Amino acid sequence: MPEGLSEAAAENERARPVKTGASDACPKACLRLNKFLAERIGVSRREADDLIAAGKIMVNGKPAVTGVKVDKKDKVCYNGNIIPFKTDYLYLAMNKPVGYVCSRRAQGNAPTIYELLPKEYQKLKTVGRLDKDSSGLILLTNDGDFAYEHTHPKFHKEKIYEVELDRPLEPLHQQMISDYGIMLDDGPSKFTIIHENDQYVVKLSEGRNRQIRRTFAALGYQVKKLHRTSFGIYQLNNLKPGKYVIIKP
Repeated sequence: MPEGLSEAAAENERARPVKTGASDACPKACLRLNKFLAERIGVSRREADDLIAAGKIMVNGKPAVTGVKVDKKDKVCYNGNIIPFKTDYLYLAMNKPVGYVCSRRAQGNAPTIYELLPKEYQKLKTVGRLDKDSSGLILLTNDGDFAYEHTHPKFHKEKIYEVELDRPLEPLHQQMISDYGIMLDDGPSKFTIIHENDQYVVKLSEGRNRQIRRTFAALGYQVKKLHRTSFGIYQLNNLKPGKYVIIKP
């Protein structure tokens, strides 16, 4: 059990010139500029590329070039402010309530989970997402490598969900999903299903958009509840809805 996550009492505490095309010779301590910006100012890498293309990022006094890498000797500026190269990585686990979205921008009348966080944590990015109608464990960080290792399928980070359906799952359908998979628009969907009391426990290592809901819907079921209790080594335990704790990677 990871240190910190089960401690519910701890809730809510808390220049070298840039050369275009020289990235192959850049030492290991370098970061690609869009990744650097994403981690430091809380934007997506695509948004970082847009800032670079718009001439809003300066490196060593000159407009930045897309694809370049930077290290601690470079001076990177955004809106006239220097962005420090060194940063302290932070990792949070939150119990996302139903009705909240995982984006920074509200969607319609749905609030965002960032409204539940203090200002100093609002630049963190979610590791994957839970849709508005789902609840449970969501991880947030400013460490791009950590996020990548928890979302890319090749790392097989298992996620566990409690699922309630609008009617009992037929044994044949359970076998179809678990043993063969169900073909969806974006490919086959296969995961383990365990029947416990009046609900089901789903285990999967993929993270495709609304995958569990779409898989059951393909067989005529409606998911009434989808609650994530585990993500890799991290477990929700007794963390209350809307609360968060700092965790260690």
